[in-house]
Amino acid sequence: MTRCRLCGSTALESVVDLGATPPCESFLAAERLDAPEPTYPLHLRVCTDCWLAQIPPLITPEETFSEYAYFSSYSSSWVEHARVFVEDAAARLGLGEDSFVVEVASNDGYLLRHVVDRGVRCLGVEPSVNVGAAAREAGVPTLTAFLSPETGAAVRAEHGPADLVVANNVYAHIPDVIGFTKGLRALVADDGWVSVEVQHLLTLIEENQYDTIYHEHFQYYTVASAIRALASGGLTLVDVELLPTHGGSLRLWARPEEAAGEPGRRVADVLAREKAAGLQELSGYTEFSARVAKVRRDLLRFLVDAAEEGRTVVGYGAPGKGNTLLNHCGIRPDLLPYTVDRNPYKHGRYTPGTRIPVLPPERIAADRPDYVLVLPWNLRAELVEQLAYVHEWGGRLVFPIPELSIVEVER
Repeated sequence: MTRCRLCGSTALESVVDLGATPPCESFLAAERLDAPEPTYPLHLRVCTDCWLAQIPPLITPEETFSEYAYFSSYSSSWVEHARVFVEDAAARLGLGEDSFVVEVASNDGYLLRHVVDRGVRCLGVEPSVNVGAAAREAGVPTLTAFLSPETGAAVRAEHGPADLVVANNVYAHIPDVIGFTKGLRALVADDGWVSVEVQHLLTLIEENQYDTIYHEHFQYYTVASAIRALASGGLTLVDVELLPTHGGSLRLWARPEEAAGEPGRRVADVLAREKAAGLQELSGYTEFSARVAKVRRDLLRFLVDAAEEGRTVVGYGAPGKGNTLLNHCGIRPDLLPYTVDRNPYKHGRYTPGTRIPVLPPERIAADRPDYVLVLPWNLRAELVEQLAYVHEWGGRLVFPIPELSIVEVER
């Protein structure tokens, strides 16, 4: 990487180098286990001119998202998060039968199903053929396409301008951030609203959430860098909410610049927090790599000690972030014989790079392991409740991030 993809600067400084890993959602079918597996460098840098943190665009969105293993609806807490958002957005913006809502990267319709239920006209724009088909089967109108200025203009010409454009957990996934932002502007009405949810770089740094660095995530935002990114497409940030999702996320409320007005107080408050954390100078990033190394050492020490003591450890969940963690730590089936996942698409497959089998969740109760390593740590509250049955045989849950913690669960 020689230039910042947002401002074009060459002033890029290393934040953390995680080596080379396969794409995090490229789960392997059994017949592919003896085939070569490509890996790509995973090196996060920050631009010291606009402060956008980014990795090189070594794989294309087309390679990742045309066929995709992640279905949002398998997380009950995420579906509930979407329901509450739709309810609140409808009240905030006065959405009704005459309104039009577009969600970009709408996945399997986990969010727009709630818009459909309210009788509001909507459209999903989803590049993955398989999850888009699931959305249509669930009654959510879905266009299979990547968002670009041209796609946005075509949707607007056919369906009219959108009163609300939703872009949840996609703004980090697009290497052409300027073109994508122009696509958002093309979709939204001149007096409409754009809502973007994206992980907050502040919590990623503060809470050691380095496993959310993977090849699908091309950039990592602060409010300061998001303001500049949105402006590149003619959008102005007017409000921000801090969310607990994904370990700490931003909900950015933006409008076309001609309708935006002055930003609300919360924007200034979060900018001040980021500045206090040193994220607008290099000092805020210099210790992160050392703290990442400690997460790795602590987890490996726990797994090796458990193996030496004859205790069994299995995994729960097969999220993309888990594959960054497993590959960075060099964890193989000798230390983690399998993990389980609620998504049937992943059953019978193997984690990329580390070749750990992915099995149905029922396997945990059948095997009664001593420890369950929870890979989607961001769903901690939901999964502590889901996995309460582990208490029946004295099993315990292990969370690797922000630091290693072993949890006794109770029914």
